[in-house]
Amino acid sequence: MCAVNKVAVLGGGSFGTVIANIVANKGISVSLWMRSEERVAEIKATGENRRYLPGYSLAESLEPTTDMAAALEGAELVFVSIPSQSFRQVVHQAAAFLRPEQMVVSTTKGIEAGTFSLMSEILLDELPRTPIGVLSGPNLAKEVANRCLTATVVASESDELRQAVQRTLHNEYFRIYASSDMYGVELGGTLKNIYAIAAGLSTAMGMGENTKSMLMTRSLAEMSRFAVCMGANPMTFIGLAGVGDLIVTCMSPLSRNYRVGYALGEGKTLDQAVESLGQVAEGVSTLKHVKAKAEEMNVYMPLVWGLYEVVFNQAPVAEVVKTLMLNEQSTDVEFVLPRE
Repeated sequence: MCAVNKVAVLGGGSFGTVIANIVANKGISVSLWMRSEERVAEIKATGENRRYLPGYSLAESLEPTTDMAAALEGAELVFVSIPSQSFRQVVHQAAAFLRPEQMVVSTTKGIEAGTFSLMSEILLDELPRTPIGVLSGPNLAKEVANRCLTATVVASESDELRQAVQRTLHNEYFRIYASSDMYGVELGGTLKNIYAIAAGLSTAMGMGENTKSMLMTRSLAEMSRFAVCMGANPMTFIGLAGVGDLIVTCMSPLSRNYRVGYALGEGKTLDQAVESLGQVAEGVSTLKHVKAKAEEMNVYMPLVWGLYEVVFNQAPVAEVVKTLMLNEQSTDVEFVLPRE
């Protein structure tokens, strides 16, 4: 695999900006496509993306632009860092400028409303001849920006794509592991957002460390149970994209979904919690989609059910917790002693 000479990143949010800057700091040509002319002008003038990463200096060689054709021209590797509700629209727009040999990687953790499609499935729909992959792991953007030691997972059926991403992003503080279970890696990154809301809620309500430990462990059981029913490999969930991402998202106030849950625990409404965040929290919409899908497939997900009642039906947390604790007692590890 030859070295990548040019990269394009579609999406100027926090993670897209961080990825683009990592690439630029390695001396690789990189374009950062954004919708807003104002944001592009701001980055060119100040060297910062002040809305999403204030105080984070961007490499002078990073090229922000609103011209998608120019951004994609000559890019061997393309990262798509667009919120799930706009993902298909942007990829459809990009398809007109992409060649089949260009490799495309999603960094978005979410589910498309109406279709229950993950972002990799949208890429397959819109770019059927293009090598695709996903990038997911315990990667809080602000910590990556601060060069905290971090690892992630690139998953793809294409060995060439996996190697290209590893060579392009790997540096002294960002390590890239590989997987072929694209669906499992993506589901891990998507589902954990639900449980981060529950973790923030429990913290705000003063629940103990035992409670938090139980919550995360049972969350992992639910995630893997659901994902296996969807065709993922259960072993994926003991890695960075599963338990690793779940831990960081459930423990850190840097997590947007955790902050939404914390606001709910303080007594704010869902609208107030989301508004105070000022950014997209994928877990809110994911919760709604996953609950419906779990009911359709008859997958046992009591935490999803309970959180849905609290978030969308304003059910008292104490009553929901009581119901969950009085449920039939189940097995600990799903795949050691399976549910009948």
